[in-house]
Amino acid sequence: MIPVARRRLATGLGAVLLGLVALLFAKLGDQMQGAFAAMVARWPLAPLVVTPAVFALGAWLTTRWFPEVRGSGIPQVIAAARDPERSANSPLVSLRSAIAKFVLTLAMLVSGGSVGREGPTVQISAAIMVAVHRFLRVPITSGVLLAGGAAGVSAAFNTPLAGVAFAIEELAAAYEQKVAVLVMAAVMVAGFVSLGISGDYVYFGAMRHSLALGETLAVVPVVALCGGIAGGLFSRSVLGFAKSQSPILVALRARPVRLALGCGMLVAIIGVVTGNSWGTGYDTTRGMVEGEAASSWFGAAKFVATLATAVGGTPGGIFAPSLSVGAGLGSLLAPLFDAPPGAIVVLGMAAYFVGVVRAPLTAVIIITETTASRGMVLPLFATALIADAVSALVSRERLYHGLSKAFLPSAQPSREALE
Repeated sequence: MIPVARRRLATGLGAVLLGLVALLFAKLGDQMQGAFAAMVARWPLAPLVVTPAVFALGAWLTTRWFPEVRGSGIPQVIAAARDPERSANSPLVSLRSAIAKFVLTLAMLVSGGSVGREGPTVQISAAIMVAVHRFLRVPITSGVLLAGGAAGVSAAFNTPLAGVAFAIEELAAAYEQKVAVLVMAAVMVAGFVSLGISGDYVYFGAMRHSLALGETLAVVPVVALCGGIAGGLFSRSVLGFAKSQSPILVALRARPVRLALGCGMLVAIIGVVTGNSWGTGYDTTRGMVEGEAASSWFGAAKFVATLATAVGGTPGGIFAPSLSVGAGLGSLLAPLFDAPPGAIVVLGMAAYFVGVVRAPLTAVIIITETTASRGMVLPLFATALIADAVSALVSRERLYHGLSKAFLPSAQPSREALE
């Protein structure tokens, strides 16, 4: 078999496999959240024990055995793409790490952690793509990692265009034509797998409203400013906690299990008090997008729960929780304007998400595809660009790229030191 054909076979086979795994991950994640909700309905105070215990166990396992799977998974892929030949044999994108990420993220969801599965899907998908290429003896390039990660975003959200945009904005340091073709091929195949099994669905429900020019000029600056500030504060807080040399924070980082236990207790208390800050926040967000009212404190509660989960050091993504926080922000601002609440919720999702991850094109495409709000494209672009500029003033360093530095070879402690 000629090398070009073998490379295409590896990309296609990898995309099929990661698409299937992403669908399984999504189904099991929903079941885990359902099991947790059933537990809370029967024993409302059980999370005060279960959530901190699982956080602490996850931190212990991550620290001792799987340090490469802590957090989102996207920083790991960014770090791996900087040196793909070396990373092909490293734990960052190994099947061992992918399995650990899969299981531990589900454990976080079944314990009520404010995490998403999209970031973990990116790392898992990149690992699958690398494994298939190694099996077929195809050289590992940055394009292989980018294609795997992008296809993971596509399969997780059922958003093919967002997968390509995410590869351009977040995963790739330099974007070349060969990488573009590889990414689009992987995204297409993974998308067909998702479409064939799950059908065509809109992730966050359909939002059919649009804004007139006058409404756009009134709403967009306010929502973008608030979302950019809030998202920038989240990003700065996470990066600051990870890098600060404050004696208190250094002491907390030196005791990861105790830190996770405390963060888990905070998440549990917030969840018991509010009742809907658990997990991805998907159901509440979908309701707001489709016009249902939500508690005014949902966005703030979800912000704190997600921040506590993120600094706790356990595996789990922030994509879906960030969109939920943004929806809560939009719902809180909606009464200030004479405009459709669903439209303002969608703008809030874009503003806060961009404030956190600083990827405006990805945000607009994800939200357009997940809410079927094609009539909102121009207001979404305006909101995303303003929020990106505002967030940059609050947190100069981009979240995922800042976190990726901890996974570079020079920053990795020895296995003996971890044990």
